[in-house]
Amino acid sequence: MSLARFRRILLALPLFALGCTMGPDYSRPAVPLPAAYKHEGGWRSLPDAAQPQPNAPWWAVYSDPQLDRMMRLVAESNQSVAQAQARYRQAQAQLQVSRADGQVQVEGSSGVQRSGGSGGGGGGRSGGSSIDGTRYEVGTTVSWMPDLWGRVRRQTEADRAAIDSSAADLAAIRLGIQATAAQAYMRIRAIDRYMDLLNQTMEAYARSLALTRNQYAAGLVARADVIQSETQLQSLRTQKSDLQRQRLLEENAIAVLLGGPPAGFGLELTAELPPPPPVPAQLPASLLARRPDVVAAERQVAAANARIGVAETAWYPDITLSAQAGLQEGRFTDLLNAPQFFWSLGPALALTLFDGGRRSAVLEQTRAQYDEQVAAYRETFLTGMREVEDALASLQTLAEKAVQQQRLVELAEENERVVTNRYRAGLVTFLEVSVAQNLTFTSRRTALEIRADRLAASIQLVTALGGGWQPEQ
Repeated sequence: MSLARFRRILLALPLFALGCTMGPDYSRPAVPLPAAYKHEGGWRSLPDAAQPQPNAPWWAVYSDPQLDRMMRLVAESNQSVAQAQARYRQAQAQLQVSRADGQVQVEGSSGVQRSGGSGGGGGGRSGGSSIDGTRYEVGTTVSWMPDLWGRVRRQTEADRAAIDSSAADLAAIRLGIQATAAQAYMRIRAIDRYMDLLNQTMEAYARSLALTRNQYAAGLVARADVIQSETQLQSLRTQKSDLQRQRLLEENAIAVLLGGPPAGFGLELTAELPPPPPVPAQLPASLLARRPDVVAAERQVAAANARIGVAETAWYPDITLSAQAGLQEGRFTDLLNAPQFFWSLGPALALTLFDGGRRSAVLEQTRAQYDEQVAAYRETFLTGMREVEDALASLQTLAEKAVQQQRLVELAEENERVVTNRYRAGLVTFLEVSVAQNLTFTSRRTALEIRADRLAASIQLVTALGGGWQPEQ
């Protein structure tokens, strides 16, 4: 074989091998996707092709302008979200680093060398001549390592999957922070509604106290009834202080979520509490697959799969094509005027012959990491299913409980009216009035707590589904 033909074959080898890519091609791991949810109640699963997508912020179902402003501010100013955004930019930069490995590299160099020695006959006599000199040199080296076995392609594939995973992590953090802020906001609204209930009850207790004092002044009841009525009213004043403290703590928590100091944040008092949003009649069970944490885990599996191919390329030789050219001369001024030109061109082949089992260990490590990511993906999916089931079960049972509790409120209010009238007539003691009033107050408070729990469960369901359930219009 002639030297020219050998060179052509050697130069054609990278073009032939560019189509080779080591490692397994990726396929999404199977997960146990249910046809329906256990506690879906009136829900009906739709086929994947009809899967709705949200066309509005998930918190729009609560129709609260203040909540809308707060949710948007959380997405812009929260420091945990800012950290996730920085990690996303890092993942994007890493992709550019990996792409650069497959590009032509150009390096410039310059140097000066001083050399010396001795020469002449006589086997090292003292009269021998000395040899020394200085060499100046500038040059450029162009090199390219063809991606023979797909190492760069697999690494780029892994980096793209890592970018997708980082973007999903960002979405998951944003969703989690917004859900936490929404929960705190709803708790504040529930506290305000509870405060309003407390004020109404205190007014009723104050009227009862005035009635008891009048009855006592008329000699119809004992002093113990007055003390008991005063004690009942005072207990509500104590509860009001606790509510004020809880509200301040919730405001401080929201302020930090908004990325600002607590001193600069506050919510106006309001007795309004948005009703629990209606659960849609139809929703696909496969909607769970869009959860950001599920997407992030699946993309980590894809990245781990690509890294197996990167590890397998270590068993194959690398070829580097390089060319070098430059100028050299004994004096720096001659380097600019009449320099000597030199060049070199040729391929270099590198292959690791023995590494003590390192490549085998790295390959086994990447395969184990892939198995770990698959298990993590499936666990994340199962956790999401559990969270959806929990939220659905809570909504279903709380809706039934709300109906029963409202009936209890009506009975307690009727009982209080009857007992109060009997007390006015002097037929019963204030103890029975106190018991009836406390039952009414407790029943109303429990009904309010159930309503707040239904709101919290709806936010949990929205979060568990990955951010909203509104079908596309």
